[in-house]
Amino acid sequence: MSMVHVAPETHLVMDPIGGLVAEEREDIISYSMDPVMERIDELDKIADDLVNSLAPDRPLLNSFSGREGAAYKAGIYGNAFYGIVVGLVVAGIMALVLYIMSLISIGL
Repeated sequence: MSMVHVAPETHLVMDPIGGLVAEEREDIISYSMDPVMERIDELDKIADDLVNSLAPDRPLLNSFSGREGAAYKAGIYGNAFYGIVVGLVVAGIMALVLYIMSLISIGL
């Protein structure tokens, strides 16, 4: 964290981020928060990517460009495929039941 010396002869410093003017003292240790802020920014990007992963039309952090709608299209095609398969199975079972019922009603 950088401090601006406002009046070096009176040991006055100013924090440029907060605008606080205070006396420079030897017993106070100030640390740079720049590495911490870089890590927080990286975690913020990861959190945004996690939220974007819930929506199928949002770009992901480690994906190629132009793949925003890939999950949406894959969901439509996959659900359509499984819907058709389940529909055909149910229709086949219903046809089999109707055929068996017709055989029973004929008396075979």
